[in-house]
Amino acid sequence: MRTLLISGDRSGCGKTSITLAISAILAKRMSVQTYKVGMDYIDPSYLTGVTGRPCRNLDSYVLDAEGLRGIYSHAAAGADIGVIEGVRGLYEGSEVLGDTGSTASIAKTLGVNTILVINAKSITRSAAAIVRGFQSFDPDVRIKGVILNNVSGGRHLEKAKGAIEHFCGIPVIGAVPNMPEMELAMRHLGLVPFREGSEDSAFQDRILTITRVIEEFIDIDALLKIAEEPLHPGTPHPAFHPHNEMDLTIGIAYDEAFTFYYADLFDLLRARGADPVFFSPIHDRLPSADGYIIGGGYPELYTEALEENTGMRNAIAGASENGIPFYAECGGLMYLTRSITRKAGWQEQETSSTHEMCGVFPGITLIPSGRVLGYVEGESLAGPLGRAVFRGHEFHYSEILMDSNQQYAFRLSRGKGITSGNDGILVNNSVGSYAHLHPVASADMIGTFLECCFGSGTKQN
Repeated sequence: MRTLLISGDRSGCGKTSITLAISAILAKRMSVQTYKVGMDYIDPSYLTGVTGRPCRNLDSYVLDAEGLRGIYSHAAAGADIGVIEGVRGLYEGSEVLGDTGSTASIAKTLGVNTILVINAKSITRSAAAIVRGFQSFDPDVRIKGVILNNVSGGRHLEKAKGAIEHFCGIPVIGAVPNMPEMELAMRHLGLVPFREGSEDSAFQDRILTITRVIEEFIDIDALLKIAEEPLHPGTPHPAFHPHNEMDLTIGIAYDEAFTFYYADLFDLLRARGADPVFFSPIHDRLPSADGYIIGGGYPELYTEALEENTGMRNAIAGASENGIPFYAECGGLMYLTRSITRKAGWQEQETSSTHEMCGVFPGITLIPSGRVLGYVEGESLAGPLGRAVFRGHEFHYSEILMDSNQQYAFRLSRGKGITSGNDGILVNNSVGSYAHLHPVASADMIGTFLECCFGSGTKQN
């Protein structure tokens, strides 16, 4: 599969809008498989939405080279071209002196060509200095083309393009004008998720506008010439091979409040004989299942609706009390606490409000709190995910207030967790954490969770 990587000189340079539009344009001609560098949920929801194929995440902090190539190859089946969206600047990663966690590390591991998006606002010849610096910083990263963003006019383009092509020896394949219409809708944790926004006509119109602009100002044929077969495609990861047929049903909370899942999770579950059954904590009754996974999302925006579904909340509390395993991440953790309090002044709310949640965990959730963002590393010591060392990611604006004697399943050596490096509240066979785990990197933990579901001997009916 031909593949190219689109990265940027920094966060906010416009690479997300540009990658989204390029993927949508290519999807009109061929089958496009997208990938996103980093442990991100929202950008992949857009790339999935415009291509019709689940976007996959590639992160070299949580995955080794075999894992990265295995996910790449598993997702590539049946696609004509792959498009990888980078994260932040090309060389930003988890450390200062190494490239672990960076877009550059993915480019080198897969051996794919890179297109660099430059924020060209107020610069011309200096754009060439930026590109030249990126080229020389790590010659093993093959930068083969440039897209200029925020170009103010023909003279601006002529100078910047001429300097880059003369001093850097690579083509400028696009120049996107400085237009407010190119910006996507944002909120406190980043972009508005595609599933939520797609129900709004103005949101849809904005994506169509972005796509039309990119189609006019980027040379798609030149871009396709840059795409090459990767040097190290690998074979599909063993986690996706069918094994351990356990004949399980796993309930997956998925609606407007809970959308943060990696597509690999569902493939991994099916490979291990677990059938995902999706349900809405807002609208539905709790389906019969051997265990449940409640992912992240924005429960803080739907506190009233979640509170009103008392049947769901009571059923979840009862199932957990009966020993049925639950695994909840971030937003799911918040939902399983006693309550969520939205502080006064947040989201234009004049007064504080508290809404009852499931009460599986004895803590209460407060939002907003200080922003927590970054990689985590730790050890699972007990609970339905077993004993294992893991790496993951946390990103939230909330905090959980817990009793001092609460039992935790996770102990972090990097990251904040729920409190003082403790994460993974553990009650019965239910565990809830701020840490987000990548399903392939933590495949053994997911497997242990399924074994716990299989061995619990109970099913919520």
